Amino acid sequence: MEEQSHSQDAAPAGSLSSGEQTVSTESVETNQIKSQTKRNRGFHSYPFYAPRFWHGMLPKTWFKLLASSRFKVHPTRFPLAFGVTATTPFNATLAGIQKLLFSSKLKSAEMHGPPVFIVGHWRSGTTLLHELMVKDERLSSPSTYQCFSPHHFLVSEWFFRRFCGWLLPGKRPIDNMATGWDRPQEDEFALLTLGLPSPYRRMAFPNQEPVDSDYLDFESVSPEAIQQWLDALRQFLLGVSVSTQRPLIIKSPTHTGRVGWLAKEFPDAKFIHISRDPRSIFPSTCRLWQGLDEVQALQQPHHRGIEEYVIHCLQRMYRAFHEQRKMIDPGRIIDVRYEDLTAAPVKTLEGIYGDLRLGDFDSVRPLIESWVENEHRSYQTNQHRLPQEQEELIREAWSEYFETYQYV
Repeated sequence: MEEQSHSQDAAPAGSLSSGEQTVSTESVETNQIKSQTKRNRGFHSYPFYAPRFWHGMLPKTWFKLLASSRFKVHPTRFPLAFGVTATTPFNATLAGIQKLLFSSKLKSAEMHGPPVFIVGHWRSGTTLLHELMVKDERLSSPSTYQCFSPHHFLVSEWFFRRFCGWLLPGKRPIDNMATGWDRPQEDEFALLTLGLPSPYRRMAFPNQEPVDSDYLDFESVSPEAIQQWLDALRQFLLGVSVSTQRPLIIKSPTHTGRVGWLAKEFPDAKFIHISRDPRSIFPSTCRLWQGLDEVQALQQPHHRGIEEYVIHCLQRMYRAFHEQRKMIDPGRIIDVRYEDLTAAPVKTLEGIYGDLRLGDFDSVRPLIESWVENEHRSYQTNQHRLPQEQEELIREAWSEYFETYQYV
């Protein structure tokens, strides 16, 4: 695929084209302008010294990212850019050490059992399901540190877990989920840090047009580029397998429109798709991108075009998901509703284990029941009130999602 860098601002959220459909988002932008004055409120603080995704990059990858925007870093973000620049040589050194010590082991590494991929749109409950499933000590997952430092975690993770937990805040900026180097994390962040094309690259320069959107569904991406991407994913997961020695539970919303390719690359893989009421997904995802842009961006984000982007991503991802899942054996993929997961976590997890034949659920049942009693009762989901004009907008734009997953 030919990649292009864009220096202009993202198009205003006045219209959205998807195939032959055009959706007006004028009323949404009005609400967005009002919300801009409040964009720093309601997010958990993220200390200036806490690592950003870019801190795990190698020098070449970092400078390529900067060059893609012609080095248009806002002066207020110079300290962040300088900090990342100073960190990249250490990453290169540690990567060299890992290669020296682990190259032969990585070449002969194998997956410890079939991976399980959790897919679904952002803010649909993928993180909650991910964290519940890895409570089972027979399973594992890429950790936050492994995804932040994919080049060298085999030689450095022990140090950061033991001595550097203070670098991370107690909770994620955009919700009430706890953070920590050992917490399960999206592998997409590792791919981003490794320098692979990823829609998450837009967070560096959010005031410009979104990049790598073709990697939401691999549309218009050459077979060679897709295989290169899949090979890199496999190598990262093999490194995690070397570290954990257990089957992996893998979660990334960006994988939703890639399930067919993942099923082909990992013939024994299983998939859990989770859905949620779009009336909750939409405002929560807009808030997600605002929060991530505030924390991760090398610009001062203006947040224009976020609603348009959210609408477009779901349309694109689910068009591909619904088509690609036809190629997957129905016994390898199941659907779960967020509403069922939060209302009856134990019953929902038991059903997942049974349907996908993940092993004996009774051994993990006490852990899930304990979580329900001690944590689930006190956890508060962010509340979102969707104006009527926004609900009408997404009902039209996401009508297939509403109908397929029976959200009336």
